[in-house]
Amino acid sequence: MDSQVILITGASSGIGKVCADYLHERGHKVYGAGRRFQNDETPSFETIKMNVDTDAQVQEGVGRIIEREGRLDVVVNCAGVGIAGPIEETSIEEAKALFETNFFGAMRVCRAALPFMRRQQSGLIVNISSIGGLISIPFQGLYSASKFALEGLTEALRTEVLAFGIRVVLIEPGDFKTPFRERRPKSAESEKSTSYGDGFSKVLATVEKDEMNGHDPEAIARLIERIISNPSPRLRYTVGPTFQRISPRLKAVFPHRLTEWLTLKYFKLS
Repeated sequence: MDSQVILITGASSGIGKVCADYLHERGHKVYGAGRRFQNDETPSFETIKMNVDTDAQVQEGVGRIIEREGRLDVVVNCAGVGIAGPIEETSIEEAKALFETNFFGAMRVCRAALPFMRRQQSGLIVNISSIGGLISIPFQGLYSASKFALEGLTEALRTEVLAFGIRVVLIEPGDFKTPFRERRPKSAESEKSTSYGDGFSKVLATVEKDEMNGHDPEAIARLIERIISNPSPRLRYTVGPTFQRISPRLKAVFPHRLTEWLTLKYFKLS
């Protein structure tokens, strides 16, 4: 495969960092963007300070890559945050902050990259969604909502830019071993409320156990490598534990009452 110029957001840790390291090792020119990088770390790839919540930093970061390389072949929107808590006990401000990164952040990066990709009549955008963007997870409803929104945006974007030779893809990971679990905050109100205490605790315990036993995130990096080399990739790719990957298919064919019952049983809510 020819060397590609690749921008990966959220590259300071987790899936983004693993993908940036892997694709750099495979000979690509990788720019990893993040809000901050640890002072004691020297990543193998080029780093760019970029808060995807900020228009100016996104425009500046993409412009810097174009100025240096003269092109931008691949964008991987991997920056993301989570929040756990009942919907009732999650404030509008907390919800807006989540969407600012998970949804509008990805949209900002797409909007910054697309003019250059249109001019060069080629490009690939990979938006990292989640299995939680296909099946909503109790007490992570706002996280799921942000990924559902990203799914809808990506479906439309794919059809809008196809005529310019630009490919757009969704990757929907299940659980992987990353620091995401440790960094996921609880909504402020849920920290001091007992209204949903027992159910919330059961779901969170199940979610964290699944994450601790998750797959190696390098599987996502290998998948991105295959997508880069595919001239006609499909819209959606699920990756992760088998039972999580088949869950959306079951949702599509099972009656809602059955899938809801299975969800309640899985998370020990009934």
